[in-house]
Amino acid sequence: MRKESGFTWKLGIFVILGLVLFVSTIYFVGKQKNIFGNTFHLKALFKTVSGLKVGNNVRFSGINIGNVNEVELLTDTSVMVDLVIRKKYQEFIKKDARASIGSDGLMGDKVLTISPGTSDKSPVNNGDIILTKNAIEMEDVMLSAKTSVDNAGIITAQLAEFTTKMNTGNGALSKLISDEKFSNSLQSTLVNLQTASNEFAVFTAKLNSGGLSESLDTTMRNIQGATKGLNENMEAAKSNILLKGFFNKKKKAEAKKAAELKKEEDKRIKQQLKFTADSIKNATLIIPVKKIPEGL
Repeated sequence: MRKESGFTWKLGIFVILGLVLFVSTIYFVGKQKNIFGNTFHLKALFKTVSGLKVGNNVRFSGINIGNVNEVELLTDTSVMVDLVIRKKYQEFIKKDARASIGSDGLMGDKVLTISPGTSDKSPVNNGDIILTKNAIEMEDVMLSAKTSVDNAGIITAQLAEFTTKMNTGNGALSKLISDEKFSNSLQSTLVNLQTASNEFAVFTAKLNSGGLSESLDTTMRNIQGATKGLNENMEAAKSNILLKGFFNKKKKAEAKKAAELKKEEDKRIKQQLKFTADSIKNATLIIPVKKIPEGL
């Protein structure tokens, strides 16, 4: 009898512990899945969800505020995600809030993150569709990393080639560093350039001092005097008996040429006037004459 009583007591304790564990599990899971709390739904439309699954957390400002309730493929480029969120956080999520998909750590589960909107906007309502941001695909990250590695390889190869040329003595830079003859030639060029610069500075100083300016003024006065003398000599030559015939002949030729040009211009004007008169005459002949009725 005592044995049966001890067995019953142990069985009762086992059943009670099982019920407590079951209820605790249900409560914990329900709390995590927002089964028992007051909740509302939001929707977000993505091109790709990057592995997001039902049950993944929804975060707002770093706090878990809900879970992914459903992931539904609408078209080949459109996925609708339904979110279950605790009611107490509704007032903080504004109409212009954005949803994005990230990872919980480097290799963790996917997380849907809602970024805060503008404070002056109104809160979302149950069933609203919020804006989204495209998720960063791991393939794109790996492709970008591969491109960077390839570019680094090219730069390394070019740097190695440059170093090799430097060590073998090829190229102007290597000659500048190692070739003494080339270095001396470059130094001579720099000395000549400095000398030319100094001479130009002396020339500029003389120009500013006024000595060269006075010399230029004297030269210009001499040129003007020579031009005036040449004009006087030409006038005297025209009055000379021996050269007078030459200048008269030249003058007559210029007058004859001018008369011929005037004659051609007068001829052209006459032809133009004749053409205009003929055109007016022909236009007059073409105009029909309307017969006047009798009795008028």
